[in-house]
Amino acid sequence: MKSVIKFVVVDDEESCLNNVKDIIREVTFNLEEEVKIETFTKYSKKLEKEINNVSERKIYILDIQLDDKFSGIQVAEMIRSVDWESEIIFMTYHDKMFETVYRKVYEVFSFIEKFHDFRERLKKDLKTILKKNCDNKLFVYQSRNVDLKIYLKNILYIYRDKEERKVVIVTDNNKFTVGLGVQEILEFLDSSFAVVHRACIVNKTRVQKYHWTDKYFVLDTGEEVNMLSKKYKKEVLCGNEC
Repeated sequence: MKSVIKFVVVDDEESCLNNVKDIIREVTFNLEEEVKIETFTKYSKKLEKEINNVSERKIYILDIQLDDKFSGIQVAEMIRSVDWESEIIFMTYHDKMFETVYRKVYEVFSFIEKFHDFRERLKKDLKTILKKNCDNKLFVYQSRNVDLKIYLKNILYIYRDKEERKVVIVTDNNKFTVGLGVQEILEFLDSSFAVVHRACIVNKTRVQKYHWTDKYFVLDTGEEVNMLSKKYKKEVLCGNEC
């Protein structure tokens, strides 16, 4: 399952919407995640539905003054009434709105004047947000009996238990069992994970050393795991470059 990054842009100028979309595409060109961009020229039922869908973490880029009864600030207040996780960037032609924005809306990422180096400033902000979001990627799995949300960075390794015939996710503090196969679970992970054995996937960022001859790897926790096969050595060490 490919993770999604969603951008929601609200501006009453079509030219600005197109400009922001171009900047988003430029910044996200090499991302592994699926990128979705939703644009709106004013507040609407569709935008309301988007705001209330808190199952997805989003990046909102809002014009402060809209040709509408609702301003960008009011839209942001609606966002924060249900969503404290998504990032909000404001853009405006009026730099004197800075104080109003920060007084009315909790947790604003940035405030960008459209007339002052707008393109480069927005690119820089988006790159910062995307880098931060990479550290907050989640493994999300739901079934009739299981509802799991685990930060990928906290997963050490994943293996198939022969006796239980189930896949076990090992984290810093817990173990979780899911009804997926080793290959199936790869769809929920990113490029920091690699198959190191036909029954094991490891978080490469958490490995201190691979002992290919002796068929085990050592994690940054000090744990030694005896599930390593030379068959996967090239793919693990080279990743997508080989």
